[in-house]
Amino acid sequence: MGTKAAKAIERTGEADLDDRPPAKPHPRGACPALAAPMPTGDGLLVRLRPAGGALTLSQFSALARSAAEHGNGIVEITARGSLQIRGLRAETVRRLAADIDAAGIAVPDGPAIEISPLHGIDPEETDDPAALEKTLRSKFGELLASPRLAPKLSLIIDGGGAFGLSALSADIRIVAQPGAQWLVAINGDGETALPVATGAAEAAISAAGEVLDLLAVGQSRRARDIDPALLRRRFPAMDAIRSRQLHRAKVPLSGLHRLKDGRHVLGMRPEFGQMRASDLTALLDDAKARGATAIRLAPGRGFFFTGFPADAAPALQITASQHGFSVHPGEKSEYVAACAGAGACGSAFYETRALGRRLMAAAPVLFDGSLTVHLSGCSKGCAHARPALTLTGSADGFGLILNGLASDLPDERIAGGAIDFAIERLARSIEDNRRAGESAAACLTRLGATSVSKAPRQE
Repeated sequence: MGTKAAKAIERTGEADLDDRPPAKPHPRGACPALAAPMPTGDGLLVRLRPAGGALTLSQFSALARSAAEHGNGIVEITARGSLQIRGLRAETVRRLAADIDAAGIAVPDGPAIEISPLHGIDPEETDDPAALEKTLRSKFGELLASPRLAPKLSLIIDGGGAFGLSALSADIRIVAQPGAQWLVAINGDGETALPVATGAAEAAISAAGEVLDLLAVGQSRRARDIDPALLRRRFPAMDAIRSRQLHRAKVPLSGLHRLKDGRHVLGMRPEFGQMRASDLTALLDDAKARGATAIRLAPGRGFFFTGFPADAAPALQITASQHGFSVHPGEKSEYVAACAGAGACGSAFYETRALGRRLMAAAPVLFDGSLTVHLSGCSKGCAHARPALTLTGSADGFGLILNGLASDLPDERIAGGAIDFAIERLARSIEDNRRAGESAAACLTRLGATSVSKAPRQE
């Protein structure tokens, strides 16, 4: 990338960074890229996805040190496997960009294109998504950089393998098929996306360009907004396509995984997707000492270590656990989506991470994997954009939303000092009413909001 990161900041204008009035909050759906950081309650937030989702340990360490020096020391991994640096100020964004350049971290221009996390090293991979991404950016770089595309336009190139991307939804998804073929589909995940074209790599890239062209017709367009009649005029053979999207059993991210060629990768998640720069640096130092060479960012707020001898994994897992990382599949924190919370974000009304730990200890029935517990310090809901069992902070305490967004009207309001008791009562209600083999989510659905919302008030 050379000086691309610094140049991205320069394009905003030096006066824009240092002399402008306080920025207004970005509209929902905006993407806080390096050239346009997003104002939040704890300063400015930058989201970036390194090229290929890959970093050397030295590069990741440099990024952690820069986050501590120029931000508030919190680094996050998003549900889609991007990195977020929090607590920046206008004058420190430029310094962060300079550090990114100095570390040799490439951050491609335009929207993030997510590719299979173990691309190039997974022997089960059907085809190479990295090569297809490079060609797509080369051929349609100008179109990808168009301001008429939606800020959060999502593109996926899934090469298959042990850790595919079928669970992620995207505006455009390109999925490797047997026989050096690719399937192009829009608006959905591996189950729901609508196929529009199939063919060799060149044909798939051309089809993706056609979709991008349609999306650039009107500003902030998403694939769901494309007129079906217009879509069929561009892709007259789409109705004849028989979907051949690859559906593999979901493999847990966390833990030691042996690839078919005998190599190993070690997956882990920072607790709630957030890590202190000091914890990350300590973990990376230990990993380097034990022979690891690189990391691969992955969907699900985690990453893989690569290049280490398998017998080093147990000691590395111990170090990771000591620094707040989940190293085994099914750990309770895997089912919690928590924002930065009070103490890190000025908009938050409670410490989300502290409450998350108390909930995991006091209400284990909620963490059977059937639902997500969303801990949102305020009504913006930055950590989770889908319905969940949500606790929203406010000046009056908490809003309990049984299956909704942080901005939804609460099913029950809870005073701040009563939150632990209320959650324990809710968990007890599930335990007392759950049928044999029934999940927590199914029990909550069956009981209904009116019945369940009474539980926190019961003596």
